[in-house]
Amino acid sequence: MLQLTFRSPRPRSAARAAAWGIVAAGLAAPLIRKRIKAPPLLTQTVAYAAPIGLCVAVRRSRARDVAVCALQMWAYLAAYKSPNDDEQAQSERVRIDYPIAVDRRLGLGELPTVRLQRALAKVGDDGPEWRNLDRVLVWAHWMWFMVPHGAIAYILVRKPREFPRAAVMTYSVFNLGAIVYWVLPTAPPWYAASMAGRAHEFDGQLTRPAPEPKAPDMNDERGHEIAVRRMMVEYGEFFWRDGWGPLYSVFGGNPLAAMPSLHFATSVMAASLLSESEPVLGTLAWTYVLTLGFALVYLGEHYVVDLLAGVALTASVKRLEPRAGPALALAGRGVAALEAWAQAAR
Repeated sequence: MLQLTFRSPRPRSAARAAAWGIVAAGLAAPLIRKRIKAPPLLTQTVAYAAPIGLCVAVRRSRARDVAVCALQMWAYLAAYKSPNDDEQAQSERVRIDYPIAVDRRLGLGELPTVRLQRALAKVGDDGPEWRNLDRVLVWAHWMWFMVPHGAIAYILVRKPREFPRAAVMTYSVFNLGAIVYWVLPTAPPWYAASMAGRAHEFDGQLTRPAPEPKAPDMNDERGHEIAVRRMMVEYGEFFWRDGWGPLYSVFGGNPLAAMPSLHFATSVMAASLLSESEPVLGTLAWTYVLTLGFALVYLGEHYVVDLLAGVALTASVKRLEPRAGPALALAGRGVAALEAWAQAAR
């Protein structure tokens, strides 16, 4: 008697449906985090599960790789912004004094930001005077949004075999930095100056420090109060005019995400990865890194110690790669095997 056997597609269909459900939940979790009474760790776990869900739901392709990176950054943005969901609670935990103390030592008694703004920035009777140097440095700061992801995109197109490693290392820097923002909220120079009552007026939605924390010592050696300008915002209001508020509300969200500087850390990682295979492009990337580092300090966005911490974070990720690499590769093979099973016979 002949027996016919076949494999039911239902378990695979159910697995794909479950994977799409994980993706949908991961997309929604950051949007509804303020409306539901769930622990932040839970909503973040759901958000970070979305890239894995997509890897099971869809066969691998270049488009899927891009989508996985986008989902990772969607989860990161929630992790970056979430500490500031309760502004009052975050302001009560903010660290203000220690980066000032460290930068004063690095600046031989004066904050490097203050030295640079005093030497280079110009303010006339009608307000700030914007020279070419200021414009270049502000735009170098704004260009950062494209740099780490642009480097990953370039590697995906030109060096596809190197893409998984480059993506894991770059987004590890993002995610580890976000953990520090949760554990150690630290004020940037412009925020510390506003706490001392001497900052320029900024966008009220994003720069409303609560009065509870003790105002930092923002005096120079002669006891005179120090004014630190947030020049990026000043120029944004000048350049974009009425469009600045909506634009800034998209990219802002946590004024106390300063230590370490992920602007600098991820740019250093991008330059390092590009230098490994494309020396000329790597040289251009390192030139950008140096320009960005100068801009971040000069514009009042970061202390020098924030940048040093960013370099340390990137160096730590690269140093840990040989140890963590095998475990991550094993996890990747597990996800790939689940994908192959779920996509079989399609």
